[in-house]
Amino acid sequence: MPESGSDNIQPGTNIDRLVHEPARLMILAHLYVVKSADFLFLMRQTGLTFGNLSSHLSKLEAAGYIEIKKEFKGKKPNTVLQITKIGKHALEEYQTYMNQLLNNLPKPTRNR
Repeated sequence: MPESGSDNIQPGTNIDRLVHEPARLMILAHLYVVKSADFLFLMRQTGLTFGNLSSHLSKLEAAGYIEIKKEFKGKKPNTVLQITKIGKHALEEYQTYMNQLLNNLPKPTRNR
């Protein structure tokens, strides 16, 4: 990721593409603000289908950005999701990068 305060950010460089993908960004953002969430809650919050959410969660888990725990509530299976320290760091770095990128855009000129 770029250094903090960098004035020479090149668009599209040093961006974490795993986080940048809209569905995964939404997943990480939701998990960032809660201690943990179950699969169905996250599916409702994101509007993703079962298969689509599962696919994105697998990629985030493989990168170490989230932890997936399978447990039972009574006799029913329950999947609990939690963002990891690595995932929090990746999301914070992404936020810093995007803020720098957008803050360094030239101001639009008005056409008169």
